[in-house]
Amino acid sequence: MEHVIRVGEMDLRYERAGSGQPLVLLHGLVGSARNWRRNLASFAKHSTVYALDLPNMGKSGRVHGLDASLEATADRLAATMDALSIPRADIAAHSHGGAVALMFAARHPHRTGRLILFAPANPFCTLGHGLLNFYTTRLGLWFARIIPWLPVQWKRVALGRMYGDRQRVPVDALAGYTDGLHVPGTIDHVLQIIARWRSDMAGLQRRLSGMLDIPTLLIWGDRDRAVGLASGMTLRRSLPHAELVTLSGVGHIAFEEVPEMVNSLVARWLERTAQSERCFAGEQSALAS
Repeated sequence: MEHVIRVGEMDLRYERAGSGQPLVLLHGLVGSARNWRRNLASFAKHSTVYALDLPNMGKSGRVHGLDASLEATADRLAATMDALSIPRADIAAHSHGGAVALMFAARHPHRTGRLILFAPANPFCTLGHGLLNFYTTRLGLWFARIIPWLPVQWKRVALGRMYGDRQRVPVDALAGYTDGLHVPGTIDHVLQIIARWRSDMAGLQRRLSGMLDIPTLLIWGDRDRAVGLASGMTLRRSLPHAELVTLSGVGHIAFEEVPEMVNSLVARWLERTAQSERCFAGEQSALAS
């Protein structure tokens, strides 16, 4: 069910489903809560799911000049959880949303349960640096502003590159990444994210040591052309409580490309880690007694 809540100076749109431990879903750059439509019902069997349209994205409000840094975005997530009366949550996130989730876990570890990260943007990936350089040039800035009005077929081709198998692109997938681009202020916000990408990633790398105890599941397609699998292997080594699952033949958007596989994988991992937490709590209670 779709809801809108006031957070600070903006209206934030989200979808809610299910019951149980809160699970917050964060989309990637230029995405929206709609990206999780093939996962929401499955996740809701185990959790109370909140799929957010992040500020200045999707159907959420636009605020001119909003701080686009990872730290500020992570702190706005904490404010959103306050507004929703969520003291602590598991977080599932994709791409740039994954970087936000990592920063949130580093800045607000007591509010972070478990992390499920789909090819999160991270300090160890250099695949996109050429594009980052382009979008900081005059030509790149001009091109970014005309993207919303490019032919739909061009956008379909670009989305197809995010998949390991273009034949698996759902017919209804494109809208979740392009509808919000037409809203004034969206492109400006995306360009702010791009402009500070390197400094944000450097800051995130310094923060990773602060989230060593958080159970983390990393899910990566071995045909990811946006955030390379090699960076995921390095990220896993930086997080002692992280597991890395590699999906063969899958691209950057695993949860849309192979939803049944991902839904089953996430369900099993959540149950297994919940059992471990229950066992640990039981042992601690016994020791206390």
